[in-house]
Amino acid sequence: MHSTTTLLLALPLALATAVWPVGPPRPDVLRGWEPPPGPYAAGHRGIDLAAPPGTPVHAPAAGTVTFAGPVGGQGVLVLTLTGGGAPPLRTTYVPVDPLLRPGTTVRPGDLLARVSPGGHCTRPCLHWGLLRGDTYLNPLRLLGTGPSRLLPLHGAPD
Repeated sequence: MHSTTTLLLALPLALATAVWPVGPPRPDVLRGWEPPPGPYAAGHRGIDLAAPPGTPVHAPAAGTVTFAGPVGGQGVLVLTLTGGGAPPLRTTYVPVDPLLRPGTTVRPGDLLARVSPGGHCTRPCLHWGLLRGDTYLNPLRLLGTGPSRLLPLHGAPD
């Protein structure tokens, strides 16, 4: 089993320059990615982007729509990314009104859906997730952003 860190670093460079799924302007991140300590533990398996109902949702990268429909009473769209490695990377969007059918291929920036009312946020939002297999990842990694980590300098002058 790969560690989450290994999977994060394994994102293909072509996907590390994806586009935001909503905006411009760049949306506010209402809640960030909070990986759970285990597969059944509490956490936040994606990020919440400020987006009122009706906001267009765009493909962050090239891919194929692999699911578009209701789950638990809310609209969901799943996009399997092209060139995302094995197992493939998938992005998820909820709550949405999908505008495309499964099997549709898209390019970065293509319209996928519109944000619909509902969701788990305290104000209107789009929940954006990223998975490789069954492992949830931080979708901000697709944008080349996300949490920074300072590493020690070895051999640096005093």
